[in-house]
Amino acid sequence: MRNSFFFFRTNTCFKCINKLTRKSVHVLLLVLLVSLWACNTDTKNDTRNKAAENYTQKSPIFNADSAYSFINKQVAFGPRVPNSIAHANCGAWLANTLAGFGADTLVQRTNICAFNDSLLRVSNIIGQFNKTAKYRIMLMAHWDTRPFADQCTDSTRVNEPILGANDGAGGVGVLLEIARILGQTPPDVGVDIFLFDAEDYGDPDSYEIDSWCMGSTYWAKNRYPKGYKANYGILLDMVSGENVFFTKESHSLHFAPTILNKVWLAGERLGYRKHFSFIQTHFVGTDDHVPVNQIAKIPSIALIHYNQHKNGFANYWHTHNDNMDAVSKESLSVSGQTVLEVIYTEGK
Repeated sequence: MRNSFFFFRTNTCFKCINKLTRKSVHVLLLVLLVSLWACNTDTKNDTRNKAAENYTQKSPIFNADSAYSFINKQVAFGPRVPNSIAHANCGAWLANTLAGFGADTLVQRTNICAFNDSLLRVSNIIGQFNKTAKYRIMLMAHWDTRPFADQCTDSTRVNEPILGANDGAGGVGVLLEIARILGQTPPDVGVDIFLFDAEDYGDPDSYEIDSWCMGSTYWAKNRYPKGYKANYGILLDMVSGENVFFTKESHSLHFAPTILNKVWLAGERLGYRKHFSFIQTHFVGTDDHVPVNQIAKIPSIALIHYNQHKNGFANYWHTHNDNMDAVSKESLSVSGQTVLEVIYTEGK
């Protein structure tokens, strides 16, 4: 994934107050305002905490151990780079696994020319639950991995493909566990799981959507099943890293603010408020929810971890350290249980 984050709004911002000493009353007023704001914030926090304590979970329990095993299985295939044997074997396993959970499974295959003129064999894997339901939720993740480690500090390994335990397998592992649960406890709404291919085979020097997110862009232009529609979509990308922290990124805010609030509220009710920040971040570049929003016109948000201390991502992003050591079961629970709660509270 080619993305860069930076803040464009924090919780509260005060402009500089010039000549504060001109009238001492200004100081007093400022102190009073800050005090009132702090009290109001504490009151809201207390209300939210009490709401979480009194809330009764509607969704089945998300099994983080199971999700972890699905991630480990993907990583065991090796780097899932298009045209590789590992990619072909993992793709077949993903489709069979979804079908085994009771999903109507489809595979959209095509050939796409990458930025370096490589012709890639691409497969978008789709699993549908409760196909007759008119109200539908689209869940997304990418299952391919980066063909080179462009963020690696070891120059001798930059051109080697990465395992992508978090960036790729993490989101897919969460969706496979959700699929398993959907098969056992059918929801009232329709749920469609899209595992997009060729998201991470992009030019490291370009933010162009056609360089990255090739599988989802192709799907948005050639929707499969034909004419597919959903009420909204949720993308899961890099959701399994330690201390997962979600911000409100700008594409989600622009295209689907109502859905963003719906998911944030579900996380808050489950007691995950520290993981769902109200910080707003500018998302430069692209991810799979962008073509789904812009081309397919399905309002969609991204659940994607934001690292406040580096470039927006974890230290192992696009390096060979994105292995099973980067995966946190606690974060899997936060991500998976929140999405499940959204699904099972629809129509209630």
